[in-house]
Amino acid sequence: MNKTVNQKAWFLVLPVLILVAFSAVIPLMTVVNYSVQDTFGNNQFFWAGLEWFEEMLHDDRMWNALKRQLLFSGIILAIEIPLGIFVALNMPKSGFWSSFCLVLMSLPLLIPWNVVGTIWQIFGRVDIGLLGYVLDKLGVDYNYTQDTLDAWITIIVMDVWHWTSLVALLAFAGLKSIPDAYYQAAKIDQASRWKVFRYIELPKMMGVLMIAILLRFMDSFMIYTEPFVVTGGGPGNATTLLSIDLVKMALGQFDLGPAAAFSLMYFLVILLISWVFYTVMVNLDKKGM
Repeated sequence: MNKTVNQKAWFLVLPVLILVAFSAVIPLMTVVNYSVQDTFGNNQFFWAGLEWFEEMLHDDRMWNALKRQLLFSGIILAIEIPLGIFVALNMPKSGFWSSFCLVLMSLPLLIPWNVVGTIWQIFGRVDIGLLGYVLDKLGVDYNYTQDTLDAWITIIVMDVWHWTSLVALLAFAGLKSIPDAYYQAAKIDQASRWKVFRYIELPKMMGVLMIAILLRFMDSFMIYTEPFVVTGGGPGNATTLLSIDLVKMALGQFDLGPAAAFSLMYFLVILLISWVFYTVMVNLDKKGM
């Protein structure tokens, strides 16, 4: 049987596509222009070809920042995805308390990124911050401005606090879409709680979980404001992630050519990994998961 495909729906999103193309393509072309040219000021540019790309590929600074970024994103995904699933499984499924939990879980998502960084910057200070003060009284030597491990723990806990709610809400939506007949059949078969999760809930959540993984990877890989406000990339370069390193190169050192080449490679890495996630999502959708 041939399916009738209605392409008129594209006209509804066409204005948005035009707006996004206008606001994204022009800045992207500007970055491409800077990445193949050099300038000595006075708006005079000289052709440099692929010189900046070759320089970045042989720059240990960029590779070290990439390693830190991959480590950060990997830790974030390893914590937030299981934690979000656990929270969603234990949330009330209906009634007043279900609505209350949904509103409560949404609150961290409403806080602006720079405010989140400021909150945790103050929260972790030993002199005026609650967390720093309590740890100091307990005899824990905690100082996120001087100790590398403390700085990493702080930005990771901060991100987990801020974004686990997103994963939990998406997982909860996936759980709500499961018909009661599945649970009734599992109850008749006397399936254990683990088997219900493994063979009913997890497969039905797989689609929204892939969306959650994709969103959290993209956000964590592009994160800038929160760690910059809290640590400024320090101590030293311990928390200098790709975005922070890029801003330092472009604005701090005003190396526009290398920064443009750096940003294009940064963009391609995100695009490539996002394409992999999207391909997996499409394959899962075709399997009816």
